[in-house]
Amino acid sequence: MQTTYKTGAYAARQSRSMSSESSQTPEHAPEHAREHASGHTPDPAPAPVRFDTKIAVLLREDLEPWQRLNVTAFLVSGLGPAVPEVVGEPYEDADGVGYLPMFRQPVLVFEGTKETLKAAHGKALSRALPRALFTADLFTTGNDRDNRAAVRAVPTADLDLVGLAVYGPRNAVDKVVKGARMHH
Repeated sequence: MQTTYKTGAYAARQSRSMSSESSQTPEHAPEHAREHASGHTPDPAPAPVRFDTKIAVLLREDLEPWQRLNVTAFLVSGLGPAVPEVVGEPYEDADGVGYLPMFRQPVLVFEGTKETLKAAHGKALSRALPRALFTADLFTTGNDRDNRAAVRAVPTADLDLVGLAVYGPRNAVDKVVKGARMHH
């Protein structure tokens, strides 16, 4: 069962509404019926946020679970510094403890074959979308300097891609990941 917590003016109004209910609206009636009978209506739910952009991660389907997590974390870490608008505002809990900002929108994770990944890479390059890549060679390195050297040593067409992150307009990103399936 899902519990909904109400705060502020809405909770106060609801409390007043429930205490002044008439005998014609039983206490076990749905909330909307009680509010209607008392003349109060709930605040409208905020409209869902629909982004014009998309963040997508495409992973090669033959990765081990630990590799999928590791590759995803590395890939998305490149987007924030390169594309600052993807990062939202810092978080703060009720006690005022601060937390780092995170992406302002969902990250969709897909999987596909080696060929799907290679095709997606080509599409991301042709559309000049911000992108991050992870190659199989990076599983054998242990630091950023060696990671960059491993990628630099291989021509674009020969990269052994195991992961790709892209950001851009929804339609463009959808075309890049076409043929891949949502990760499960």
